[in-house]
Amino acid sequence: MVTKKAVKKEAKEAAEPKNYVFETGKRRRAVARVSIRPGRGIVKVNATPLERIGNPFVRMKLMEPLILAGDAWKAYDIRVNAKGGGILGQADAARLAIAKGLAQLAGPELRKKYMDYDRNMLIADPRRTEPHKPPRSSQGARRYKQRSKR
Repeated sequence: MVTKKAVKKEAKEAAEPKNYVFETGKRRRAVARVSIRPGRGIVKVNATPLERIGNPFVRMKLMEPLILAGDAWKAYDIRVNAKGGGILGQADAARLAIAKGLAQLAGPELRKKYMDYDRNMLIADPRRTEPHKPPRSSQGARRYKQRSKR
């Protein structure tokens, strides 16, 4: 049952703009959780500043949503916690989570910009690895023993 108090609370929350966001991004086995709060534009991934990440490809993947957002992200501190998967899976998951969080804060124009650039910045890739089948589970999901014709 919906009370008048609950309806007023929902209306008040809808009217107030949020100044912080918690988002999640997933890529294969990697999961990234992002908290975006008002601050000075500090971006940390697993407690490491973005500028100190050694792999330039990973750094560029993480910077894509920030570059497309322009200067809007510089008013927020972004903290990413990524676990599971590999380095690139974690980078993709973090990219997805950062983009979703910034789109939620900035509004529909940034969301449209992300969708025009790359759909995977806002929508997770649903593909997962296929489970291995019983007879030869160590070789792969559909691998069977090679047969000789003669």
